[in-house]
Amino acid sequence: MNRPAPRVWVTRTMPAALRTADRLRAFGLRPELRPLLEVRPVDGQRDLSGVGALAFSSVNGVREFARRERRRDLPVFAVGDATAQAALVAGFPQVRSASGDVGDLARLILDHRARIRGHLLWAGAREPAGDLAGALAPGGVETRTCVVYETASVMDDAEIAAVLDDAADPFAAVLVHSPRAGRRLAEALVGPRQGLEFVCISSAAAGPLAAKGLSARTADRPNEAQMLRRLLEALGERADWRTAFTGSPSHSGRRVSGRRKRIVRL
Repeated sequence: MNRPAPRVWVTRTMPAALRTADRLRAFGLRPELRPLLEVRPVDGQRDLSGVGALAFSSVNGVREFARRERRRDLPVFAVGDATAQAALVAGFPQVRSASGDVGDLARLILDHRARIRGHLLWAGAREPAGDLAGALAPGGVETRTCVVYETASVMDDAEIAAVLDDAADPFAAVLVHSPRAGRRLAEALVGPRQGLEFVCISSAAAGPLAAKGLSARTADRPNEAQMLRRLLEALGERADWRTAFTGSPSHSGRRVSGRRKRIVRL
């Protein structure tokens, strides 16, 4: 009897978790969608007077800002390609992607600071990953912050432990898409988990888990494509899982990618 495909817990918030699940299925894996967190809108101040450009460090920041604000004439600096794509879809015509993390975003903005006619408005989470304003201050870029959403835990410690204690159908891996999710898992779990891989989007997401003695792997770059590469590497190293999944994307079933608008990367 063949062993079932590796089971992967997708802790990401909805609806982005649905796209992650599609990508996992394309590799012959079994995703389990149980978000650790949910996104809650925050009605922050959106005073655009004197603002010369916008910065977004998450897809959720783009969506929540665009849902409230009609202006689309300001240039946008985005932390990564998914965030940049969300800005384009929302109707912002001038979008530059740092294709990295908040540090890369700061460097991109500093490289183009001469083109910013006014302040920079950073729209994002109540607890953002990284300090963009602090990174920009030494370079003379004045940054305003605009909180447009927050993330809140939707599972208590016992529920998190129960998910991972399913001995009948154990997880092979957990995908951790944010530092906030990494901290939440670390808060709930006690001691190492034999045979379980935590695959994280960044060192900030992996750090709290590694500190608890858990096996935490970090993507080479902070994007999901690199997370999936790390995941496949981890599973490929395990003799017990090596033959239980395809390890390469399937071309049947639902498409998991489509035509993307042009994003400027500098």
